[in-house]
This record gives sequence, C-alpha cells and structure tokens, in this order.
Amino acid sequence: MKNNEIKDVLMQSLTLDEAHVTGDGTHFQIIVVGEIFATMSRLKKQQTVYAPLMKYITNNYIHAVSIKVYTPQTWKQERKLNGL
Repeated sequence: MKNNEIKDVLMQSLTLDEAHVTGDGTHFQIIVVGEIFATMSRLKKQQTVYAPLMKYITNNYIHAVSIKVYTPQTWKQERKLNGL
C-alpha cells in the first residue's frame, strides 16, 4: 500500500485537519491531527485511527503501524518544539 493511499483513507474516514504518512510499503508511520481527539483517551485515539485501516491490516497490505495523534493545539506545540 502506498503512503498517499493510507492518507486518503484516513482523511476520508475521519474528521482530520492533517494526516502525514511515511513508510516503506508495509511498515508505516502515521501522524494525524484533529480536534476530534481532544476529549479522547490515549487508547480511544489509537482505536479511532486503527478502525479505518483494519481491513488493510487484516489483508496484510499494512504489516506494522506507528501512530502519533495530536489536536491542532498539541501539533502546533510539537512543531514548535521540534522546529518543524
């Protein structure tokens, strides 16, 4: 699966401000940004992002995923801290 395909799935399935996907075709790093995560627990955030990807995971199009979830406010802080 390609990075842009995963990004498209996430952007179409979830109410996100941004999604960034990098990877090598089977192992992916995902950063998602959206206000929808503001009131969710850490576990619920992960489950929310995994949900639209599950059919690709179970069909082995995606082997491994690393997910980082931010609200717009925490993403702004993260970018400032890391000079992004």
